[in-house]
Amino acid sequence: MKNQILSHRYMTTSEVADYLRLKERKVYDLVRQGQIPCTKATGKLLYPRESVDLWVLSHLEGDQRSARPVPPILAGSQDPLLDWAVRETGVNIATLCHGSSDGVERLLSGDAMAAGLHLVDSASGRYNDPVQVGLGGLRDLVVIHWAQRRQGLLLQRGNPLGIRSLKDLAGSRARVVRRQPEAGADTLMQWKLRQSGLSAKDLRLCDNLALSEDDLALAISAGEADAGVAVEAAARRHGLEFIPIQDEQFDLAMRRISYFEEPIQRLMAFTRTERFLQRANALGGYDVSRLGTVVYNA
Repeated sequence: MKNQILSHRYMTTSEVADYLRLKERKVYDLVRQGQIPCTKATGKLLYPRESVDLWVLSHLEGDQRSARPVPPILAGSQDPLLDWAVRETGVNIATLCHGSSDGVERLLSGDAMAAGLHLVDSASGRYNDPVQVGLGGLRDLVVIHWAQRRQGLLLQRGNPLGIRSLKDLAGSRARVVRRQPEAGADTLMQWKLRQSGLSAKDLRLCDNLALSEDDLALAISAGEADAGVAVEAAARRHGLEFIPIQDEQFDLAMRRISYFEEPIQRLMAFTRTERFLQRANALGGYDVSRLGTVVYNA
């Protein structure tokens, strides 16, 4: 029976009771108290196995509750779909998005509940590897997949300079607006430039940095710049041209116990609604088929 349960991504109430060695009545009590992670499909309670595992481990780490409370802050990289979901659900969590690397630092220092990451390792091409991004020392780290996103060049409407690739920017008169060095988009741009035998020094860079996806898109839309690297959703929102350069992985990193705090649980529950899926499709450039998957569990 246990082997059959382990092969299922979602468990029934009787299966989760057997898995945790509890009576079914106790499982129902935990559901009523909002303690155990579950979802309801066609009137039936289902329990994501990975989330149940995290729930058990979080209770083994109960001594962490005596430490300094972690503020309900979502740090790291900005994501248009994530921003919208936080606003739409009205969860009690603030956003402080100053780039993926900044999010790593805030998560390590206990100044953020979660951090959005899309950092690529130039050697392997892997995204958000805990050791490579500096989170390898967190013994209670969990990384939850948010979405696959399409990153690319944002260009002025009509593409008046005829830009077709990142390489075309080198030696051209195109003014390139850049994200701050802590941002995953800047890491990606520099990696792609190196693959073409170029560097940022080969570009005509704007004096001011863009501190978010929207800031970058607005700079191009307002005619202050001609090009920059950001997600497709930002290009669509501001009516700009878009040339894909990379499909990337965007994840949420947090301490295991934070996953079960009310803001994160409400946010994840909302991602399973039809309204959320419709919004992801409307924004464009998103694949949310694996959203909620545990990609790393220390």
